[in-house]
Amino acid sequence: MQLLKPAIILISPQLGENIGAAARAMHNFGLDDLRLVNPRDGWPNRDAIDVARNAVKILEGTKIYSNLKDAVADINFLYATTARPRDMVKPVVTPRICAKKIWSNGAGIKTAIMFGPERTGMSNDDIILADSIVTIPVSIENTSLNLAQAVSLLCYEWFAYGSEKPEEYLEIGESSPATKSEINMLLEHLELELNKGRFFSSSKMRPRMLRNLSNIFTRNKLTIQEVKTMRGVISCLTKDK
Repeated sequence: MQLLKPAIILISPQLGENIGAAARAMHNFGLDDLRLVNPRDGWPNRDAIDVARNAVKILEGTKIYSNLKDAVADINFLYATTARPRDMVKPVVTPRICAKKIWSNGAGIKTAIMFGPERTGMSNDDIILADSIVTIPVSIENTSLNLAQAVSLLCYEWFAYGSEKPEEYLEIGESSPATKSEINMLLEHLELELNKGRFFSSSKMRPRMLRNLSNIFTRNKLTIQEVKTMRGVISCLTKDK
């Protein structure tokens, strides 16, 4: 199995020009899997095509999703780019460390880097799906980056690290990392049984409690076998109830 290139996911991008510039940056650094979640102005977008230039093929192959969970269903490791502090515990890395981790994930493992909307950035519900947060070091005098600039930086770091040390990656053990779809099914199974047991006594606290539960499983990088084991545990504990 060969090393798989990371996907670039843009959540609710607002400007076609930024989508086109992001595709152009991907093409510069050897990436081609672009995924859009609810682009504001629909798809295809003429402004994106005009800016992309030689990267039009990437736009032609762009996958469109109505929600983030579907966009990351086949992803094993997901990285979220954000500079804002969050009310959750997740590893925080620089783009360079992120690139190293992606190359170190091993053959056959699918990764993705996601970016939030230009105006608001990612929501906590988006971030909770990520295994790690990527924060770009910038001057405190101006911490704002254009969406396409951020994409360019992450793509460059991935390409540069691979150009220097393409042979460095870890071998996969007996069980591969679980995909986001498999993790989500585990969480849905757990939520179903918790509902039956009336665990969520406060409707106000329910969203935060669900995020906390989700973070436990996304942060610990479960394998496929571990997910199966956890679902078996849930089924055993709730049997005949």
